[in-house]
Amino acid sequence: MTTDTFYSGLASTRSFDSLAAPEAFVPLPPDWHLCCTDIVNSTGLAAAGRYKTVNMIGAAVIAAMRNALEGEAFPYVFGGDGASFAVPPRHKDTAKQVLAGLRSWTEAEFGVSLRAAMLPMGWIRAEGLDVRIARYAVSEHADFAMFNGGGLAWAEAQMKAGAFEVPAAPHAAPPDLNGLSCRWSNTPARNGIILSVVAQPAPGTSPRAFARLSAELLDLASELAEDGHPVPDSGPKLRFPPSGLALEAQASRGKLPVILRKFYLFSHSLFAGLIFALKRPVGAFDPVHYLSVLKAHSDFRKFDDGLKMTLDCTPAISTRIRDRLQQAAGAGLVHFGLHEQDAAMVTCIVPSPVEDDHVHFVDGAGGGYTQAAANLAAAFGGGKNPG
Repeated sequence: MTTDTFYSGLASTRSFDSLAAPEAFVPLPPDWHLCCTDIVNSTGLAAAGRYKTVNMIGAAVIAAMRNALEGEAFPYVFGGDGASFAVPPRHKDTAKQVLAGLRSWTEAEFGVSLRAAMLPMGWIRAEGLDVRIARYAVSEHADFAMFNGGGLAWAEAQMKAGAFEVPAAPHAAPPDLNGLSCRWSNTPARNGIILSVVAQPAPGTSPRAFARLSAELLDLASELAEDGHPVPDSGPKLRFPPSGLALEAQASRGKLPVILRKFYLFSHSLFAGLIFALKRPVGAFDPVHYLSVLKAHSDFRKFDDGLKMTLDCTPAISTRIRDRLQQAAGAGLVHFGLHEQDAAMVTCIVPSPVEDDHVHFVDGAGGGYTQAAANLAAAFGGGKNPG
């Protein structure tokens, strides 16, 4: 395995629970670069009812890089109000170009400021931290990267302080966001609560101690139906007009006027809605199969220098998760933030509706990870500070 093929050659696991163990992760090669993004004032945007926009921009970072690398596998993680990823040396310039263009695009198209930074691994390891990666295969067609080692959280803090900045490119062409979609309606909680969980090891906590705590939290979630997966078998609802249609039209309009793009997307969504309602294949597209893959390929839990989960949760399990985290925080093991809301949202990257490589990013619909991180920062004065 060479440095360029590090991630494509990395073995994957189908067991999410096994990722609680530190030995499931391997360090990034020393010549790779870590990239991170974050929306300025994401907490305020969520409070103003613009959290779907926040999620869409976070997913746009991943969509733009996937398209720029023409489908080549690379490690990334969706954070709700941003995304992070890592690239080998040969993709450094491409990543910088994509990030610079995204910064100008989000400001011009949505009036939203996006931070972006790129850090060499050498800087991170000089701080005594690391970025370690694992691949979690949700099927034979798709996987998600998991991160630990403390380096990603440190990089995000550096970005928010203005270090390692990738400047905006004011005259850049709009990013290629082919496949990015946000038309699904929010999915109401079936068990009473959509619980957003952000848990990070406190300074000085050993990887083994945090792994034990993570395993306990996953055990609590396993008492919920389907481990608390917030997407039902029937998938999210597609109501009309689709709630994210205007956002998707802005994101994908290219040189077309937004009104023409809206008309095209509405017509497309109307046809798709009919297919999903009838639940019968049309050509190579099988709506029942598509929805089963959508659920399987949804990242409702992840390791992102800590544990993040979006759970369809009963009040009793929510209380037990909070109590266990408060106990661990009292012992100095963890910093955590929780946020309860009544629905989840899904943002999608679908290169082709007839292939099974589509992926779906899950967050709480009422502030989700952004508000949970804000609660963490308010309680502990650090960690993943709010945008």
